[in-house]
Amino acid sequence: MAYLSYIIDHYTSLPATLAFLHSHRSGFFAAWHTDTALHDNVHALRALQIPFVQSNGYVNLRCNWNPGCMEAHRNNAHVTPEVWRDVFTGTSTSILSTNSSTSSSSSPPNSQELSYPAPAQVGAACCAQFAVSRERVLQRPLSDYEQIRQWIIDTEKSDAQSGRVMEFLWHVIFGMDAV
Repeated sequence: MAYLSYIIDHYTSLPATLAFLHSHRSGFFAAWHTDTALHDNVHALRALQIPFVQSNGYVNLRCNWNPGCMEAHRNNAHVTPEVWRDVFTGTSTSILSTNSSTSSSSSPPNSQELSYPAPAQVGAACCAQFAVSRERVLQRPLSDYEQIRQWIIDTEKSDAQSGRVMEFLWHVIFGMDAV
C-alpha cells in the first residue's frame, strides 16, 4: 500500500524514474530477493540503468525468475478471476463491457460481463521491487491508483495475501503483459 500511497500523494509531481524497494537494505536473510552482491539494495540502485527504465517504462529489479516467473509459478492461487475483477473493476483497465445482446445467456441484457478476463497465467519475478517511469505511471489516471488502494483497504484478504496479489499485478498495472 505504501507504493500506491506514494503515487497518489505525488501524482502531479513524480520524479522521472521511480524505484520501489523493500525497506531493508541488505543481507541474505532480510534481502535474499535482491540480486546484487551481498543482496544490497544500494548496489541495485547504483546499477539501475535509467535509460533502460525510461525506454521500457517498467523494470522488475529481480532478475532471478525463481520464485515467481517460472512456469510452475504462473498458475498462482493469488490472482483469481474474482480478484482480477475486484482489483480492476472501475479502473481504466478495459475489463468490463456492457452486454446489450439478447443472447441466451442467463445474465440479463445490459449486465456487466468481463471482456478482459483474468489471464490464464500471471508471471512476475517475486518480491515487488521495481522501477517505473513517470510516463508509464501517468498512463493511468489518479483515480485508478486510488481505487486499487481502496481494494487493498477493503479486501477481506490478509495483508500477506493482498500483498501477494499486488506482487503479481504491479507489472500489469504498469502496462506489461501478464507473463
